[in-house]
Amino acid sequence: MLLTREEMTFDFGDAKLDPTRDRELLEWMLNQFLYGEVTGIQCGHWLYDAPDFEAAKFLARQGLEEMQHVDNFLRIMTMLGCHPKPAHPAVRFLATGMMGGSWAEHVALEMAQGEGFVLNAFYAVIDTLDHKPSVDILRRAVKQEERHVEFGEQQTAKAIEGKPWLRRRLLGLSLVSMWGVRRLAKFMEKRLPPDHVVLKHLPAFLDHSNRCAEIRLRRIGVLDRPLAELSGAKRAALVAEAYGGKLVGGLGSLVMLPLRILPFWPKKKRLTDTYLSDVHITGYALPAGDPQAQPQEP
Repeated sequence: MLLTREEMTFDFGDAKLDPTRDRELLEWMLNQFLYGEVTGIQCGHWLYDAPDFEAAKFLARQGLEEMQHVDNFLRIMTMLGCHPKPAHPAVRFLATGMMGGSWAEHVALEMAQGEGFVLNAFYAVIDTLDHKPSVDILRRAVKQEERHVEFGEQQTAKAIEGKPWLRRRLLGLSLVSMWGVRRLAKFMEKRLPPDHVVLKHLPAFLDHSNRCAEIRLRRIGVLDRPLAELSGAKRAALVAEAYGGKLVGGLGSLVMLPLRILPFWPKKKRLTDTYLSDVHITGYALPAGDPQAQPQEP
């Protein structure tokens, strides 16, 4: 990867999430992860557009890994006494509404950037959750997420080579995804207890996640200077150019991307819409006699 584990790690000090005291908070967090892993069904869409055989093989394996991650989170939620519930609209927008319209957009927005944000969050949970069985599961899963991010970085660098217009488009779309993270941060600041030993670090952690995204964009070559040097007008122009270019290309993304997450917009039902009623989710249970079936005592 273009960023190391150390660069992506946020220092929470000795703050820990307690599986009993923080069950409601953990349930909310884990449901955001669960939704994100369900969006792994998108691998099937992009397998058809893979530029070569090696990329196709990678996506085929990734699709299986994403479905395994769904089971990982169901297992963690069951151990902690949490239940599947809907994801926050901002998470749905970032994971589904920002789905790319081309191979370059997929590897840049969904893999390098999107899974990069997920990786930041995985590291944070590993470092703060006081529940070893869950942390052990995440430590194994995080190695796969790292491979996904690295693949996205490499494929994005290939895609933008010699194409300044594509670099600008991906930068404009990346700015929208970073805006989505800030919107999620504002929601969490307002709705979650600010005096919590871990959550009091949340604004700084989400700023850190966006800084990591900016560094990744610079190291890939999508961004050629610090974002602080881009004026508000320049950022707006990049976003307008990105969506305008997609619209001219016949994709209609200027209209469709924001509407994908709206419940009243008519669309084909996919697993991301129906998973909470799927028997695999509703009927999930740990094997009988599993010693990890109950949360650990604090």
